[in-house]
Amino acid sequence: MPKQSPSSQRRGRLLRFGAACVVLSAVAGYVVVQYVAGGTGDPGCRVVSADGTAAYEFTPEQAVNAATIAAVGTDRALPERAVAIALATAIQESALRNLAHGDRDSLGLFQQRPSQGWGTEKQVTDPAYAADIFYKHLEKVRDYTELPLTVAAQRVQRSGYPEAYAKHEGDAVLLAAALTGTSQATLTCDGRSVDTTASAPGSASTTTATGPAAVRAALQRDFGRGSHRQKGGKGTSSSSSASSSSPSGEVPAVESGERTVMLPVSEDTAADGRSVDERGWQLAHWAVANASALRIERVSYAGREWVSGTSDTRWRTSGSTSAEGVGASAAGGGAGDVRIVTAQ
Repeated sequence: MPKQSPSSQRRGRLLRFGAACVVLSAVAGYVVVQYVAGGTGDPGCRVVSADGTAAYEFTPEQAVNAATIAAVGTDRALPERAVAIALATAIQESALRNLAHGDRDSLGLFQQRPSQGWGTEKQVTDPAYAADIFYKHLEKVRDYTELPLTVAAQRVQRSGYPEAYAKHEGDAVLLAAALTGTSQATLTCDGRSVDTTASAPGSASTTTATGPAAVRAALQRDFGRGSHRQKGGKGTSSSSSASSSSPSGEVPAVESGERTVMLPVSEDTAADGRSVDERGWQLAHWAVANASALRIERVSYAGREWVSGTSDTRWRTSGSTSAEGVGASAAGGGAGDVRIVTAQ
């Protein structure tokens, strides 16, 4: 076998080095894409279409943020389409993570820039504020519900990649249907306790408080903004308006065991233009989405029950998964109540 010349050997080494760089770049690119697209970590949560033909998996951290976005949208009395647009935007911009970094001074779920008038750094990394200001700008887009999703999102965001939002539309529509309550018993999480402050490098910290008081505080955070506005975002000082638009308008009762929050669902507590069932399922799905962060063990509504930490997290007939008989009727709550049981 003829001996290779030094120049040939150098070329061979360079080729091998180049090939190794290509492989490493591909791996690094895959990792970045998986991080940005929400593929890192154990999903933990799942939403399915009403007919079971489509599904989207996501993490508990993403679930909390998605539930906040949906809650703020319905609290503004906006249609489900608005919520889907907001969710698709946040999936694209941050993978539903409350990021403490971004391009230039972009921050938060929607990568909003304080230098461009979106708010202070503290404000745009507050998920409820970020969602609220997004909707405020979306409402200014003429006929946004009739526009293609990516067009409506782009008119708010002014992104350098205007077509990017379209690829998330299917997942956003599934999430919006569950988190606005138009689809029933379609969102589940395993409910395992996680430290949401450390779940993603570069994420803005979130609360890890638990128990009924933490549930009430989270409800106020997500749904309580309605006490400061009327439909369409205009301010109001009417206390009756706050009660009708937000479950936190009346403080939910805590049972004697100090582990349970009951959320009454009626015509009085349903948001404008929404049915009682839609409001009930929105609150029930909201509670499941927050289960890991708030250490919620059980959620019951309309004769169905979700239980955390089981191998099968599907919604079942109340009491069928528990020897304690914790269905809504057994607990003393009304048939229209959403019952949330927290951990010890």
